[in-house]
Amino acid sequence: MADYQQSLQAKLIRFGIYAVLVLMALWYLAPLYVMLSTSFKTLDEIRAGNLLSLPGTFSLDAWSAAWSTACTGVECGGMKSYFANSLKMMIPAVLISTLVGAFNGYILSMWRFKGSDMFFMALLIGTFLPYQVVILPMAQVLGWLELENSTGRLVLVHVIYGLQFTTLFFRNYYVTVPGELVKAARIDGAGFFRIFFKILLPISVPTIMVCLIWQTTQIWNDYLFGVVFSSGEGQPMTVALNNLVNTSTGVKQYNVDMAAAIIAALPTLLVYMVGGKYFVRGLTAGAVKG
Repeated sequence: MADYQQSLQAKLIRFGIYAVLVLMALWYLAPLYVMLSTSFKTLDEIRAGNLLSLPGTFSLDAWSAAWSTACTGVECGGMKSYFANSLKMMIPAVLISTLVGAFNGYILSMWRFKGSDMFFMALLIGTFLPYQVVILPMAQVLGWLELENSTGRLVLVHVIYGLQFTTLFFRNYYVTVPGELVKAARIDGAGFFRIFFKILLPISVPTIMVCLIWQTTQIWNDYLFGVVFSSGEGQPMTVALNNLVNTSTGVKQYNVDMAAAIIAALPTLLVYMVGGKYFVRGLTAGAVKG
């Protein structure tokens, strides 16, 4: 009888936990549902219906308009060109910051030099600096370099700002790698670059995934750097989305706004859906040494 009561109590506790988790998931997903349902409605249905109602007839007109004809200020070419701008900015910035961060982490963990601890401390402090603090120094550096291309400027800005994060991730992972592995490679004649590219980089897949997901999310969702260091047709997706939502031209099209917001969010959503488990695994890979 006692075992039956304990089993029933455990089932009730488990049921309560799952019920709370389901309610939290529904609460969290409610805004996404509203955005999706609104994006498939016509303007007449939006005005006549309520916020939570399903579309009476599914229409893709808002998605087509958001992609190709919506007005983002004075231009009415939709989001497609700005989507391409974000891709051209994000892909090189993510790859460069990840590779250089891996190289920095390798040096700081395996090839110690005088002042390396102070250098790492400076990088660590850099991870706590908000975007607003680096805008003026970054603008000065870009002025010295005379970079006119908006996409090129944004690539450089995101590489510089992301380096402290990628370096921190790789350094914390490489300190968990047994030092005997590198010493054995040195004895066998492997040099500085060969150890990095042939030994350490191939075993760094979990941390590489962390950096790719982290940098992709940070760069794609950035608005402040995009609005400060770009202009005109060279602006990224987030700036165009803000211009579209806040435009005062014509009738307010809520379905187009919702469709554009979902289009802007899709890349990072897909990245987390595909690589979310690798993100958690990579974060915990460097948490414990041994």
